[in-house]
Amino acid sequence: MSTTTDSSGPHSLGEGIRALRPRWGWIVALGVISVIAGVIALASDVFATATAVYVIGFMMLFTGATEIVAAFNAKDWSHRILWLLLGALYVFAGIICLQNPFAAATILTLLLGFALIIGGLVRIFLATRMRQGTPWGWVVFSGLISVLLGIIIVAHWPVSSFFVLGIFLGVDLIFIGSGWIAVGMALKRHR
Repeated sequence: MSTTTDSSGPHSLGEGIRALRPRWGWIVALGVISVIAGVIALASDVFATATAVYVIGFMMLFTGATEIVAAFNAKDWSHRILWLLLGALYVFAGIICLQNPFAAATILTLLLGFALIIGGLVRIFLATRMRQGTPWGWVVFSGLISVLLGIIIVAHWPVSSFFVLGIFLGVDLIFIGSGWIAVGMALKRHR
């Protein structure tokens, strides 16, 4: 019996980091592009909201098509029908997002507001169950911020639908880009 080894990639975290060190500049460039895109999204939050809804729409279409294809691989008709219905629902929602992004943004923003409220309340509840000595105070604080943000979004709905998703997209891109810049600079320092 012969054994084969796959030498196509790194086999440990240290090897992976060493392989990335010469590419630190590309990683920083990716971060800078992401930060710039985030700033642009914040400057034109209505356009960024429409863009975010288009991305969600395409993802729903892809997911729906995948679920429909998976339905034909189901073993029995009850599962097949369930997969087909779920796939059709995703495709329908994706088409709505692409045809009328601001109507879809209205629904998505309301769902986001309620999700923040519920998620924040759950986080506060779970924090009350944490042991002494754990950072339960920070968990409560983050839960309160989520609840407050959700209440603000819902209170200003449907007007908030035009800019909330764009602001979230812009802030997310800035944080992602800042992370990539930090990773790239750390790789440069440890060359």
